[in-house]
Amino acid sequence: MLKPSDIESAHKRIREHIEVTPLIASRPMSERSGSQIFIKTEHRQRTGSFKIRGALNAILELDDDGATLGVVTASSGNHGIAVATAAGIRNIGCVVYLPNGASESKVAAIRRLGAEIVFVDSTDAAQAETAARAEAVATGRYYLSPYNDLTVVAGQGTVGLEVVAQAAELGIESVDAIVVSVGGGGLISGVATWLAEHSPNTRIVGASPVNDMAMAASVTAGTIVDVAASPTISDGTAGGLEPDAVTFPICERRVTEWITPSEGQIAAAVAAMIDDHHELVEGAAGVALAAGAQYASCNPGSSIIVVNCGANISATATQAVLHLAARHQSTVSRRSI
Repeated sequence: MLKPSDIESAHKRIREHIEVTPLIASRPMSERSGSQIFIKTEHRQRTGSFKIRGALNAILELDDDGATLGVVTASSGNHGIAVATAAGIRNIGCVVYLPNGASESKVAAIRRLGAEIVFVDSTDAAQAETAARAEAVATGRYYLSPYNDLTVVAGQGTVGLEVVAQAAELGIESVDAIVVSVGGGGLISGVATWLAEHSPNTRIVGASPVNDMAMAASVTAGTIVDVAASPTISDGTAGGLEPDAVTFPICERRVTEWITPSEGQIAAAVAAMIDDHHELVEGAAGVALAAGAQYASCNPGSSIIVVNCGANISATATQAVLHLAARHQSTVSRRSI
């Protein structure tokens, strides 16, 4: 099981290469909800998402022999960008397996970073993971999982380390809940591990799209299950889980509750971030924002931190999200009449 000391070591290892992203108060969200809502701005992170933390921790830990062979990974986009960036920092080779239909802007970013890209004949990121693992076995390269690797999870856990320190600096006496988007569970597993020791009364809220919630469904079932997923604007959290996912027992033990926003709610949260803070975030961040707003409405007066996990969204996807947000708002308005 992951230990807080692993996360502390990871932070020391990666600190010079990452941004300590600000924790900001969201006055608009707070006023709407009657709670105190703060945003951990990982969408401002180098590479545009938190994923650089775990990728760097794993790649910087590789011994010289392993590094010489390079790394292979699978991703829906953000992890691939992070691994390619980390590989560049260490000057080693990198192969990224991607599902068909991966965001074109994310694919372009990976390509610009010099990684070799291989597409699999599936839209499921889990299939890309299977193919990447096979490549690693065949070539002897280190397979760098997006979430099924405790070294990666330790790197993601540095978000929790920073949040606790920043909350204290802002004079927040207690954090009632932290809301984190969940795909494979690497981020929430790392954050929950740190908070279990350093802020044990904080509720850990997992957020996943109702259209694709593999981890939430698995925790409910008590075992890893396949879900009948539908398309989601939260491509960063999409896809199934590997049968031996190291994040599953951590989520099962540490996540207090799950919130599963609709596509309309996610889109509306992305649009609200533009209006509230004039900042653009991707669908996966919208999941946490929507869930944070829902948690706040059910728990007025709470102190809540929402982790805004990424900002890697294309112009075309942004147009689609804003169109969906407008449709959602129109539907909500009609229901209130």
